Amino acid sequence: MKNKHVDELIPDYLDGSLKGEDLRKMEQHLAECPLCQKELEEMKLLFSAFREDQIEVPSERLKAQFEKVLETEISNHGQVIQLQPQRKGNNWSNTFLKVAASIALLVASFQMGSVFQQQKANKDIALLQEETLQMKQTAMLSLMENQSASKRIQGVSYIEEFESPDEAIIKALGNRLLYDENDNVRMSAFDALAKFTSSESVKNILIEALEKEKNPSIQVAIIQALVQIQEKKAVKPMQKLLDQEDTQPFIKEQIKAVLPSIT
Repeated sequence: MKNKHVDELIPDYLDGSLKGEDLRKMEQHLAECPLCQKELEEMKLLFSAFREDQIEVPSERLKAQFEKVLETEISNHGQVIQLQPQRKGNNWSNTFLKVAASIALLVASFQMGSVFQQQKANKDIALLQEETLQMKQTAMLSLMENQSASKRIQGVSYIEEFESPDEAIIKALGNRLLYDENDNVRMSAFDALAKFTSSESVKNILIEALEKEKNPSIQVAIIQALVQIQEKKAVKPMQKLLDQEDTQPFIKEQIKAVLPSIT
């Protein structure tokens, strides 16, 4: 065994089938033969890959395709004319590697198909969600222009569906707060806008509304919101309310109490 390569015995060696004198000679040869050592390491990696990989079970259609490819490979292999003698171990290794490569290709194809299907499903879901949100926005804007006050309030309430409303929605809510003739609609619009006071557009709408609003309840609500966010641009309209004779006394008292905190 000293002058002969032992690659045909490597599979038996790896699965523990070699015993006694054969095992001793095998280990002695491996200690002296770099070529067999290299082939042993390559075979170990291949065996390890088959043990560790968690392979998904392919569909029946993929199994049938693989079996057809495998039958063709075996048939073609049987028809090959050997022009030169080849070592037995290399024949076994080559056939094994071909089969392993076919299995790897089959599994990779199956897994890639699963990935592409999942990506398409995620894309379809995102597209459906976007279309649904656009439909809700259209319905919301349409309801806020309805002649019925209850319908306008219903439209305002759709704000709950939007985590980050765009400028079109903010503008529509601002129009309800600034110009709607119904007190309940204006209050509903204020409540909706008050959830987004980090927006500069909302801040400007609230300041403008404070200058226009005549309903004391809505005035108080706007003042409290502007004080809470410490909006310094609210000082001027508050001073104006203090100077107006028609401003309710309790509104003036509240402004006097909170104005120092933001000046």
